[in-house]
This record gives sequence, structure tokens and C-alpha cells, in this order.
Amino acid sequence: MNGQLEQIWRKRFHRGPMDHLTQATLCAGKGLLDSADQGGSRQITIIAEERWAQTEAVFNRTLDPIVRRANLLVSGINLTNSGNRILNVGPCQVYLLGETRPCERMDEALKGLKNALDLEWGGGVYGKVLIGGEINIGDKVFWDQHELHHKSLQSD
Repeated sequence: MNGQLEQIWRKRFHRGPMDHLTQATLCAGKGLLDSADQGGSRQITIIAEERWAQTEAVFNRTLDPIVRRANLLVSGINLTNSGNRILNVGPCQVYLLGETRPCERMDEALKGLKNALDLEWGGGVYGKVLIGGEINIGDKVFWDQHELHHKSLQSD
């Protein structure tokens, strides 16, 4: 089953504003080009639109997902328990390492958001960019069907 890339955001600097983009470049081993978070294991963060809708239900209102401060919003893909899987985003591949745990920054954006995101992988996932390239809103998003043979990816 294919999903879709719905939104892209870039962080200008640490704790800085998020910019909404219609296209961006993912760089292998680094993350989103020109974003404040580069390298390491948390190169890219992804949230699911369907899970975000559950967060909105907690607040009984529509919330702009930019407050979550993730890089990508996808639809049609369940990110729950997706650590150690490869997600294809357009021509790129992202090796998902695990759940992004919400921090106090969420409550700075909206009181109670940290707790609302703490349930069922609500904070989304983080990972490393394996194959980079240009991504665009509307790109297909789907799980890679091949086994991961690169044990070195799990360390960092």
C-alpha cells in the first residue's frame, strides 16, 4: 500500500522557526538540506497524518501539524512500531531507527501537546537518510520490501 508525502518543513536553526516547503532535498547521511538538524541518527523526523488526526481529537480542534516540528508529514502509512524499517519517500530511502519521543518543546507550542503525542507513536519516527534526492509534496511513500543487510546503520 502506498502513501503520500503531504507536507515538508525545514528548521532554520536550533529552536528556530519551521519553514513550509513544497520541495526539498534529502542528503544521504545528513538529512534535509539546509535544516538545522544534520547528521547523527536523527537526520529526519516524520509524522503520520492519520495519527495527527488522533492528536487533534484530544484537543477537539484542528491543529497545524507544523507545531510538532517534524520534517515530513505522510499519509496512508502507519508509522507505529516501524523502527528498523526502510521507508521510501519519492526517490529517497530513510532507515527508520525508532519513535520520536515528544519533549517539553511541544508544550511550549501548545499546552498538553507533549502528553497527547506521548501515546501510540504520536511523535512520529526518526531516521537516517540512506539514499538522497529531491522530494516533492505528492510523492509516493511506501515501505521497502528488501531485507536490510547493513548492520552498521544501527550504530551511531
